[in-house]
Amino acid sequence: MTAVSSGDSAAGSVTELPPPAVDDEVLEAQRRRWTPLRIAVWTAIALVGGLGWVMLALVRGETVNAIWFVFAAVATYLIAYRFYSGYIERTLLKPDDRRATPAEHSENGQDYLPTDRRVLYGHHFAAIAGAGPLVGPVLAAQMGYLPGTIWIIVGVVLAGAVQDYLVLFFSMRRGGRSLAGMARDELGRVGGAAAVLATLAIMIILIAVLALVVVQALGESPWGVFSVAMTIPIALFMGFYLRYLRPGKVGEVSVVGVALLLLAIVAGGWISESGAAAFFTFDRTTLAWGVVVYGVVAAILPVWMLLAPRDYLSTFMKIGTIVLLAVAVVVVRPDVMAPAVSEFAGNPAGGPVVPGPLFPFLFVTIACGALSGFHALISSGTTPKLLEKERQTRFIGYGGMLMESFVAIMALVAAVSIDRGIYFAMNSPAAMTGGAVDSAAMFVNSLGLAGVNVSPELLAGTAQSVGEQTIVSRTGGAPTLALGLANILSGLFGGAALMSFWYHFAIMFEALFILTAVDAGTRVARFMLQDAVGSFVPKFKDMSWRPGVWIGTLVMCGAWGGILIMGVTDPLGGINTLFPLFGIANQLLAAIALAVCLAIVARRGSIGTLWIVLVPLVAVTVITVTASLYKIFSSVPAVGYWAQHNAYREALAAGRTSMGAARTPEAMEAVVRNTFIQGSLSILFLVLALVVIVTAAIAAIGSLRAGGRPSLEDEPVPSKLYAPSGLVPQPAEKELEARWLAEVGPPSRGGH
Repeated sequence: MTAVSSGDSAAGSVTELPPPAVDDEVLEAQRRRWTPLRIAVWTAIALVGGLGWVMLALVRGETVNAIWFVFAAVATYLIAYRFYSGYIERTLLKPDDRRATPAEHSENGQDYLPTDRRVLYGHHFAAIAGAGPLVGPVLAAQMGYLPGTIWIIVGVVLAGAVQDYLVLFFSMRRGGRSLAGMARDELGRVGGAAAVLATLAIMIILIAVLALVVVQALGESPWGVFSVAMTIPIALFMGFYLRYLRPGKVGEVSVVGVALLLLAIVAGGWISESGAAAFFTFDRTTLAWGVVVYGVVAAILPVWMLLAPRDYLSTFMKIGTIVLLAVAVVVVRPDVMAPAVSEFAGNPAGGPVVPGPLFPFLFVTIACGALSGFHALISSGTTPKLLEKERQTRFIGYGGMLMESFVAIMALVAAVSIDRGIYFAMNSPAAMTGGAVDSAAMFVNSLGLAGVNVSPELLAGTAQSVGEQTIVSRTGGAPTLALGLANILSGLFGGAALMSFWYHFAIMFEALFILTAVDAGTRVARFMLQDAVGSFVPKFKDMSWRPGVWIGTLVMCGAWGGILIMGVTDPLGGINTLFPLFGIANQLLAAIALAVCLAIVARRGSIGTLWIVLVPLVAVTVITVTASLYKIFSSVPAVGYWAQHNAYREALAAGRTSMGAARTPEAMEAVVRNTFIQGSLSILFLVLALVVIVTAAIAAIGSLRAGGRPSLEDEPVPSKLYAPSGLVPQPAEKELEARWLAEVGPPSRGGH
């Protein structure tokens, strides 16, 4: 960013500023100029991507190499960003860098602050990337590698990145309005109220399942508990370092932080082999309470103390690890052990990992990597208040989601590159595997999987190789992903001797992903709750009012903490029953976000570009409504919450003391209670989302019939600063940037 100079106020003169933006025609001409080199580069990208898709989708009868996932994904992302997002920018959004963004015209040094696009990209990615792109693809690997790959890549291009981009742009044009605020403006009282209630309710289940993934990964793992616990004092140290010791030294403190993280991983290995291991070995229920307490503290502490430094840590770890994994895949070239489409894809009851048929449950299991409603809260939260220029919404919104999709592809590669027998032993609930290597091997072998023959020795040896007591029924996806990462990275660095290091490095990598989303999500949920309650008790709208902060935080942590405890103690395997609800809730939130975008686009009165929003909205609505109806009305107990609820309730009424996975009357009662809660939430989410979608459709039709309605965007304010639009500036942008530096000087404000 190059900021405006104040000029010579004593003389009463003002410095004449260079233009705040490159002329649109000049910039577009440079982007669309096709030189022979550019033609050759894009032809090569298209050929490599096409070859990757052919190898993944069409070639059969030989082992598929994981390298083709990287080629197909990266080539598709590049083409989609260059052409499709450019089409959206040019025909639908039409950004104007001569207009000041909220970060410029409302700058207050705290919430509103023009921030360098590269720094903001890292902040945005750290905020949106939680457990979803890591866990969903791992669980969906049960159905084979091809369906998940297609949904992750095609879904993000046409739906996920489009949603993030549009919500970010529309929020920015409205002063950084929240999704709920935009819904109230566009849909009226009924639709707005439904959107607020749906967002709050869905946030509870999203945070609970994110926390559940961490708990499942760290249970009975002293190495993992110690390493992850150490990230808290490391983040606190970084926060105080940046605020008091060396303000502004982001690069310096990042090097220190990463070094301390690696030391924490190594020290975790020492702890696990010493007498101190008992002090860091906890059952999952105890860990769940610990995560709830952490959520309360993290959401109340000042952002600079814990949340911001954890973002720095997680951004380096997230992007660095995924890039390292991609390089390792290209170098090591691991073979894919899973089939393109598995034996469970066509089974109406699904399999032991994900119950239900491929459609719609693949599409709600893989949520965040292809489409995520949670992102809409970030894209209408902190990010639109930090943008320097309007054109940067494409790089941050569309480009940031493409990076998350690549995380999901790498997670899928890690999952399908490990032995299939080990995969099912790790991800099937303890009620099926018996929790021991002997019974787990027997269970997996009974599934009748082609070419799979697991022995107890294989399961025990795998656990020993990664420094764990057991890998059986480590549900939640995180341990499976960690094992896949360890297998691939140890092939590049260290071999078998470093398997345990890479495994726990991956566990910490995932925990940083997830805990960042837990504490940030709790804070956002508290803001939404205070805003909603503030409509009745105005004092709650004051976000600095300490009683309101404490009450809001305790209510939200109590709500998601209750769901977390329910999942941890669920006899049927909490992650296996809750993750479909997590995916459905997340995608319903995406449908709500797209419905709001539909109403905004229709307000312009033009039907020509409406399909950009309508296609993903119709797709996600069909997917999520179908999945919700399955969970509510299916007569298959493994799929339908109410079918499961009624089966266990009737068994209790008949005097039975055990049934299926529930071995005691208390466990049976827990299933009855849990399925009632889950079934009720399914109904609530569906009804609220349909109310929002219907009111949005009515508003859109009304706008189109009227030939358009007045825009609710803020009045434009002339911009007085300049910054390039993308990661790599165009030649004209470089020229204008050099002119600003020469005539105005270097940036005079923060955010860098």
